Amino acid sequence: MICHTPGPELLAVTPSNRAQYLHDDIIHLRQAQSEHAQFRAILARFCDVLQVRDLLAEIVDREEVRRFLVNQVMEVAPSEPLGGELYEIPGDQLIRRFIEGKEAPRGPISQLLHKVSYELPPLPNLFFTRDAAMVVNDGVIIGAMRYAVRWTEELLMKALFLYHPLLGNGGFIYDGTEERRSDYTVEGGDVLILRPDLAMVGLSERSSPAAIEGLVEGLKEKAGIDHVVVVVLPAESPAIHLDMIFTMIDRTHCVVYPPYFFGPQRLPALHYRPGGQGVTAHDGIFSALKQVGVELEPVWCGGTHPTLQEREQWSSGCNFVAVRPGIVVGYARNEGTMRELQDKAGYRIVDATDFLAGKALVREGDKAVIAFEGSELVRGGGGGRCMTMPVCRDDIW
Repeated sequence: MICHTPGPELLAVTPSNRAQYLHDDIIHLRQAQSEHAQFRAILARFCDVLQVRDLLAEIVDREEVRRFLVNQVMEVAPSEPLGGELYEIPGDQLIRRFIEGKEAPRGPISQLLHKVSYELPPLPNLFFTRDAAMVVNDGVIIGAMRYAVRWTEELLMKALFLYHPLLGNGGFIYDGTEERRSDYTVEGGDVLILRPDLAMVGLSERSSPAAIEGLVEGLKEKAGIDHVVVVVLPAESPAIHLDMIFTMIDRTHCVVYPPYFFGPQRLPALHYRPGGQGVTAHDGIFSALKQVGVELEPVWCGGTHPTLQEREQWSSGCNFVAVRPGIVVGYARNEGTMRELQDKAGYRIVDATDFLAGKALVREGDKAVIAFEGSELVRGGGGGRCMTMPVCRDDIW
């Protein structure tokens, strides 16, 4: 599992620029780091947890890696003096520059107006590692990020999958670093692999039709995906990605945002068969999934009350990461969702502190939610699934 502990790059986000950096609010750094440490400690009980910084540090001093990174970053932030500096500085400083950015010199006008700009933009969204890269079977998708403030994330993840010996793979299914067109974008929050042969993809504000069409064909050719269910999200939606309204938590349960799955706001879905086999429209996601042999029991984010549903969708109440089928990790603050999981689906709610202290055990075959504090992390606009990028999993099917 690849994660990134949020660092000083978060301090670049202010009330006036938070929308530019795609955050819901400004984040208290030390508290966010404490929450992320607890999250990583939970994950480490189930898998190896790798850090983006550590992986980069292990390869960045290789000449071909540095050349690749600097040349690619210069396309995002073209500057000869900056490029020269990046070629010369030590590897740890180079990684810090890429992640934390570099402020531009402040001239008299900037000083007078109290403005800060960047020669190289910081990456306050990098802790959502799912978006910039995805592993599907043996192949890798490098995201084509919708907004330029995230383009450097693509380059860092591509470097890891090109050069790090731990991350050997079967090649790129889709390489978003080659795209700089606003209508060719796809992000990992919109790509869910439900079975080795079945993907679910969100057509959202962050992922476009043209890119999805290219991705679907790549999934067929390079990853053995035979069926893709495309979910059409509203143009104006509080859910920026599909995984903000739907995540799988075991083979038969999923957590959903009810208005988009039941009633008049129900989202349409397309069953897309790669290889020119056509597209079939369905009036609901569960109907499309049933067509490909997946019958799911939904758990309602926020329970049955519309106000709680809306509040908890906003605070990533649908965004769980499954560490085993039926064992998931999510934010404790989403109490309505937790009650629904417990009362309607039989999941035991386990406090993260008790779990880590050994006071609450989770055994093979249990159905449990490990609930951790994330009141600062959630201000960035994502949850447990967003903050993890699985490299390999056991085949549960």
